[in-house]
Amino acid sequence: MLLLRTERLQEGPNWLYELKLDGYRVIGAKAERRAHLWSRNERDFGPRYPSIVNALANLPEHTVVDGEIIALDEAGKPSFSALQNYSSSQAPLAYYIFDLLVLAGRDLSADRGAPPRPVRRCAIAASGIRRRGSAN
Repeated sequence: MLLLRTERLQEGPNWLYELKLDGYRVIGAKAERRAHLWSRNERDFGPRYPSIVNALANLPEHTVVDGEIIALDEAGKPSFSALQNYSSSQAPLAYYIFDLLVLAGRDLSADRGAPPRPVRRCAIAASGIRRRGSAN
């Protein structure tokens, strides 16, 4: 979902808010023993961030996650400039996973019987996939 400017935030149990980490929102997936990484505009980010793709190789087969790639500056804070210049700066990278969309072939985003999103986040943590830290 793309960002929509508004004067007031929606409230209620049907709304969930995420921090903007100042990075690239990307989809990660593993299928046929290969990990893939692409933008919402379907740009292949795998060649640009191979360490993230290598980390995604630990996902179960036929799994899709939604998250944001960030680069960290010297103080450990997200830096969009460092991310844009990653090939020359080699700043530490992190891939923050926000949601588990498909797990082992089961589409959790469309399945009304699937756990709610906060529970899926716990499933990400319990699966052994690193949720925070450098993917390098």
